[in-house]
Amino acid sequence: MRGVLMPAALAEIKQQLDEHIGKQVTLTTHESRHRTIEHQAIVRNTFRSVFVLDLEQDGHEFDRASFSYTDLLTENIEISFD
Repeated sequence: MRGVLMPAALAEIKQQLDEHIGKQVTLTTHESRHRTIEHQAIVRNTFRSVFVLDLEQDGHEFDRASFSYTDLLTENIEISFD
């Protein structure tokens, strides 16, 4: 089942991400007004104010990136659960 993480309270966002640690998600970043980029990622860890994703690159390499829960609240990024 595919779900989209919708903005809510910060604690709810963290809880939903906690439930998906180690699982694959789709990250959509809004780079500019008309440009979005999609990445396949794995939720690596969650902390008090940020969470860490391993973004899949070509081959078997990963690029690690961290985001604030506020990025989800302000809809700068979106996360979809696969």
